[in-house]
Amino acid sequence: MEDPASAEESAFVADDVSNIIKESVDAVLQNQQYNEAKVSQWTSSCLENCIRKLAGLNKPFKYVVTCIIMQKNGAGLHTAASCWWDSTTDGSRTVRWENKSMLAITTVFGLAM
Repeated sequence: MEDPASAEESAFVADDVSNIIKESVDAVLQNQQYNEAKVSQWTSSCLENCIRKLAGLNKPFKYVVTCIIMQKNGAGLHTAASCWWDSTTDGSRTVRWENKSMLAITTVFGLAM
């Protein structure tokens, strides 16, 4: 049987992941206005920040991170994800970030190794 402290250290902690997403996206987009020419750079930076901070947790996970940035112009956006995994060890977290000109949706999938 696994030690409870060891199980907690290797668990996907959704609140920690949410905080990492929020901090990572805010660091990139905080004072920006939507600019189509910069979206590619912004998404890459958001993804890199998230991955770096997630790796810094030193947990036995493989991570997949997605980021969508879109201009707020009244267009609709529907997104969904489905996973077949061990819900006792694996997890995901999605965070919506927005300002007056744009919307960012970032999702992290954590898969235990």
